Amino acid sequence: MRILDDLYPEVPIFLDHKDPYTLLIAVLLSAQCTDERVNQITPKLFAKADNPYDMVMMSIEEIQDIIRPCGLSPMKSKGIWHLSDMIIKQHNGEVPANFEALEAMPAVGHKTAAVVMSQGFGIPAFPVDTHIHRLMYRWGLSNGKSVEQTERDAKRLFPKERWNDLHLQIILYGREYCPARGFDLNKCVITREFGRKSFINEVLKEQEKKQKLALKKKRK
Repeated sequence: MRILDDLYPEVPIFLDHKDPYTLLIAVLLSAQCTDERVNQITPKLFAKADNPYDMVMMSIEEIQDIIRPCGLSPMKSKGIWHLSDMIIKQHNGEVPANFEALEAMPAVGHKTAAVVMSQGFGIPAFPVDTHIHRLMYRWGLSNGKSVEQTERDAKRLFPKERWNDLHLQIILYGREYCPARGFDLNKCVITREFGRKSFINEVLKEQEKKQKLALKKKRK
């Protein structure tokens, strides 16, 4: 955690939003889409509807036309309209601050609910994305069998008061120093110093293989 604190003393919020509702919509849109693309699209959507009452005044087709660049627009537009309707009818127009109610909504899974809980309400949660799942395995902190197991391990290992910032720091570190492709052990100090030995050995073997191949090409 010390290394992450040194690298990221200020933790940014990835998705632009102004309240739990706009965060919920942004997180839903981010499925299989980059944060940058979502942040380009949400201003257009929120200019027309930044609350559930205005959102249900739009048709699903209108929502779909705006969010199309985010991908999966037929599913996402239906989810946005129906969860907005549910928020009005079941929660007096306010996004509920509990996992059970959030996960009961269309198109809202556990990870989305966890992001809203942590970033929207400041309630300790540990959303696990592909970066966190990958890094927890590489660092020998989880067995990598499922994101559910990774989340349980993270919550067991890290202090609760650190969860909200720490999960964002790990994502930032994964993007910058420990990517899925093009991984460089020399750049990733945490994996190099504390990582799973079997993973490090695999990386070193792969590096050795590439070096031998490069040497062969040179001799030719």
